[in-house]
Amino acid sequence: MAAIELNGVTKQYGSVTALRGLDLTVETGEVFGFLGPNGAGKSTTIDVMLDHTRPTDGQARVLGMDPRRESVAVRERTGVLPEEFGPLGDMTGREHVAFAVEATGGTEDPGAILDRVGVRHAADRPVEAYSKGMTQRLMLGMALAGEPDLLILDEPTTGLDPNGAREIRRIVREEVGRGATVFFSSHVLEQVEAVCDRVGILDRGRLVAVDTIDGLREATDATGEIAVTLSSLPSSLVETVSDLPGVTAVATEGSTVRASCTNDAKAEVVRACHDAGLTVSNIETSEASLEDLFAAYTGGD
Repeated sequence: MAAIELNGVTKQYGSVTALRGLDLTVETGEVFGFLGPNGAGKSTTIDVMLDHTRPTDGQARVLGMDPRRESVAVRERTGVLPEEFGPLGDMTGREHVAFAVEATGGTEDPGAILDRVGVRHAADRPVEAYSKGMTQRLMLGMALAGEPDLLILDEPTTGLDPNGAREIRRIVREEVGRGATVFFSSHVLEQVEAVCDRVGILDRGRLVAVDTIDGLREATDATGEIAVTLSSLPSSLVETVSDLPGVTAVATEGSTVRASCTNDAKAEVVRACHDAGLTVSNIETSEASLEDLFAAYTGGD
């Protein structure tokens, strides 16, 4: 059974269409990255999954249930870290997590959860005194309460330093290890690339791509880079490499020529260097980054 199934989901707000016939399947036990420019419809998609809003057309199923008819059951089995949240009141961090554990029917020790997300030292402070990063960690702890089958993390690394972001990734892997599914919506492409099994890219309410990152690379002409270090670097070589199909930019540094190009063009760059009678002493290549792929699929937005 898939953890999330969206079939033909459309959502209109008056004259604005936020989602356009969205078809999406997230498999049980995977970490699914959900990307899109601002206004693409990511938050609306999550709202449909949690029955915070209802689709104009189409159907959603979450953990095998229809959120419109079984919203309470869906939420009981889903931990949510929202992108935006209001004041949490004057309760302490421990009290917040204890409330979440009780609400989900869990049995965890609130202190252990706070320790896991890195705020046990502030367990008995009022949450209104927490920093943005501490509040983000606390909200993650509340989402983990009751060992949910599905975790929906909306911009989970907001307000966190690099160490905090690394801890988020560790927790995500631990949750998948116990059998949970993670829906990871983020603008921080490095975090998505580091932790997600597959990625979906939403643009203007339409799902324009779903695949592994390697699969996305193969399906687009987004460019990586090849750097070739030579015995010498004649000026004519730069022009030759620049004219090769698939090469979008060429730069030089000492006796190294760097070409931004598609994967297919990398071998041609090396061949051009050999054909010029030059000795190649080193070759370094890099793949198109997720940022490059994102730009390719969304027109650079």
